[in-house]
Amino acid sequence: MQDGDSRSAPDILATTEAWKQAGRSVALATVIETWGSAPRPVGSHLVIDSDGNFEGSVSGGCVEGAVVAEAVDVIDTGKPTTLEFGVADETAWRVGLSCGGRILVYVEPVT
Repeated sequence: MQDGDSRSAPDILATTEAWKQAGRSVALATVIETWGSAPRPVGSHLVIDSDGNFEGSVSGGCVEGAVVAEAVDVIDTGKPTTLEFGVADETAWRVGLSCGGRILVYVEPVT
């Protein structure tokens, strides 16, 4: 698994293109909204392949693990989804987002 580094968006998009050209099935996760305390700004990306390998960052910690798992499903179904993590959501505590913020992450298959 990649280290989930926080390289800039153009690098992640280039990685996405390279993985796709190499024949890998991939999804792209993008932070589309934040509120309060959020570790990554709107526009941050995470590219994920069908084996769960990833590069980039949309949040950190367990949130990214949840995004990676959902992205594998998105790759399998071909259907995009929007994920929400926040303090009002019971899921937030489970995935480690207890810092008072909320994030929306759009996950789409790359075709």
